Amino acid sequence: MRDHTVFHLPAPLEAAVKRVKHAARAAVEQTVESLGLSALSSNNMFQRDGLLAAQFELNRKSAIFILAFDEAFDSRVRRECAPRSSLDAEPSNWNQLSLVEHRELEIKVAAERFALEVAHSCEWELRELDGYVATILSHSARSLSDAAHGPTATTAEAPRNPVRPEVIGLALIRGADRVTEREEVRKVLVSELGRSLAATLGATYQAIVADLRNAGIRPAGMSVRTTEGHAAQPPSAPSQFDPSSSGVSTSGIESRSDTRSGFDRASPSGRSSGYGGALGQVEAGLMNLIRRLAVVDVATGGGATWSGAGEAIDTMTGRAMGPNVIRAHRDELRAASRGALDHMIIDVIGSLFDQIMSDPKVPPQMARQIARLQLPVLRAALGDPSFFSSRRHPVRRFINRIGSLGAAVDDFSDVNGQRFLAKVRELVQSIVEGDFEQIGLYESKLSALEHFASEQASAEIAAQGDAASLLAEREDQLRLRRLYAQQLQGMLKGISAPEFLREFVAQVWSQVLLKAAAADGADSARVKRLRQAGSELFMSVQHKATPAQRKTFLAELPKLMQALNEGLDLIAWPDAERRTFFGQLLPAHAEALKNTGTRTLDFNLMAKQVEGAMDRPLPQRIDLKTAPMGDLPTLSDAIVTSPFSAAEAQAIGLVRETAVDWNGKVDIDLDAEPELKAVDIDIAGLPAASGPIEPTQGKSLADHVQIGLAYQMHLEGAWQKVRLSHVSPARTFYVFSRGQKHKQTISLTHRMLVRLCETGRMRAFESAYLIERATARARRQLASMG
Repeated sequence: MRDHTVFHLPAPLEAAVKRVKHAARAAVEQTVESLGLSALSSNNMFQRDGLLAAQFELNRKSAIFILAFDEAFDSRVRRECAPRSSLDAEPSNWNQLSLVEHRELEIKVAAERFALEVAHSCEWELRELDGYVATILSHSARSLSDAAHGPTATTAEAPRNPVRPEVIGLALIRGADRVTEREEVRKVLVSELGRSLAATLGATYQAIVADLRNAGIRPAGMSVRTTEGHAAQPPSAPSQFDPSSSGVSTSGIESRSDTRSGFDRASPSGRSSGYGGALGQVEAGLMNLIRRLAVVDVATGGGATWSGAGEAIDTMTGRAMGPNVIRAHRDELRAASRGALDHMIIDVIGSLFDQIMSDPKVPPQMARQIARLQLPVLRAALGDPSFFSSRRHPVRRFINRIGSLGAAVDDFSDVNGQRFLAKVRELVQSIVEGDFEQIGLYESKLSALEHFASEQASAEIAAQGDAASLLAEREDQLRLRRLYAQQLQGMLKGISAPEFLREFVAQVWSQVLLKAAAADGADSARVKRLRQAGSELFMSVQHKATPAQRKTFLAELPKLMQALNEGLDLIAWPDAERRTFFGQLLPAHAEALKNTGTRTLDFNLMAKQVEGAMDRPLPQRIDLKTAPMGDLPTLSDAIVTSPFSAAEAQAIGLVRETAVDWNGKVDIDLDAEPELKAVDIDIAGLPAASGPIEPTQGKSLADHVQIGLAYQMHLEGAWQKVRLSHVSPARTFYVFSRGQKHKQTISLTHRMLVRLCETGRMRAFESAYLIERATARARRQLASMG
């Protein structure tokens, strides 16, 4: 008995259908205008009459066209999405054409022609949309099947995109048939409407993808499963690639549509850096080939000798580039792919790895490990358009980070170099032999690599002394200063006083109290005396209401000035700033002695309020756990470096601003490469990379330095390669190391780091990340070939 259950489109597809209908309406309006313009510019009378007739009919019957388009489109979309069992069998071969009317055949051919034209201009958008639609329809099909037959039912066919250009073309032709019966007018309408609609479909598909992504849906991809009876362990290593001798039964490798996490919004991988799930869809035959090629690498640990892909030599550097697997099997990969775009991607990724493996900034040990990622990277590029369009793509970031961290290692023969190389080899191996179609795999390996590099850098700093702990302690002191200053500012905000005095009490006298408390204790006599001095200082500039108040003030002024100098000597406040402060204080005292009629009650109430603020308990280090980490105030070099004694500054290699000749000229770095721009890394035919390029020089570099990376620093009159080893929690202090066997520590304050960057005395060791550099060189290579 036939099941007559009504099928309803999934909600995300309903929204996609509405977007296509809106695009069709816009195309009608645009076509009415374009037909008139075309008629005016036509020199052929018959052609002009046909254009004017088509414009007249479409303008008069636009509502009829839209209604017919919507009906035909809805009908076809529901037919595409409905379960196969609910549809009547269609003619399956050309011998049954007698059952199909001649007009129907013409419509199908015209729709396919329209689809080919549209697919050529928006292939990337369609490919990305296919992955999302597969997730939606597979989920819907499983739900219907489970409801009808239980959870064990499965679907036999992979779902097709119901809003693909062919379906839209069919609806367009149906709508044109309803507008006119004249064949010549109908052809003009189909041609012009198709041109207008095709021009907007790319943007329409992008909008649909954005809607689905915002709804939490992740695209389905391809995964691998082994059939029963075949071992999952890698076989023994063959001498060269030969499917028959690899020790692996390739028939046991199948591709399947993987939509396991398509609607799993709680999946951790789906919330990391905006990525999650699989890397889009790839043709099953091509995926099988990529997997078969990767099997050999798993079996040999990256040591196989590939047929036709020996160690290539870069003609400019004379350096061994490593085997380019993509180039060696280019013909096989192109034969298994489905179109010109795939062919282009295969060639681009092949050229990309040529440049990566010959990059002079990448040590040979790292180049060999990155070379093993050729097939996973090719898989990502073929199925995921964002590999090219997003610089934050996890696959790109993983390769870039290997290259950058490797470039910072000066000697791979020492213990730390060997440990880092072993870690990279382990991570690469786990990707090659794992499910490298899942973005979450790259994210986890990238996190593991960065964590390892951070731990290794911390261990190296600890081996050279206690610079990290000393800097953390001094940073806590600065944070306590900031916290106490903010507290005093808040409590004194409503009290009338000159701004310079309010700033002095909050920013400077707070340091005096903290320094005294650290030395003698918070309840010591000196701290109490200095608290009282702070209160008296604030009240000393208030107008004196009575002669008795003025007399008391003049009698206590010498004692107040003595306490102020004692406190300022305690923190070694610079003489120049001290003179400036007292130069403002004396006129304020003179003004306060004038009788302005201030009430005694008001004066006493203000004094109580000031005493309450100054007697507030001093903040402790435990309070920093709940205090925000924000930026520390910009202080002079003398204030920032005052927490360090001369011996401590020398031990941590603290570079003072006075040690740099800021007016002197900086020598040209002969090893520096020109900074890349966005236009340098765009390849025609592929999506342009979005997002800002990481700065490699200038003031903004100070906010982008990363632990484990190498930089060029101009110190002692020469350029030196340094490696960032430590950053304090609030990014107040930075520790760099230089040298191989005898490492030297260089410590900078944030203020010093910014000044070095903005004056051109510090820049990144790499002119751009590895992928960007390789893309620029591959772009130039492809341009010279074309």
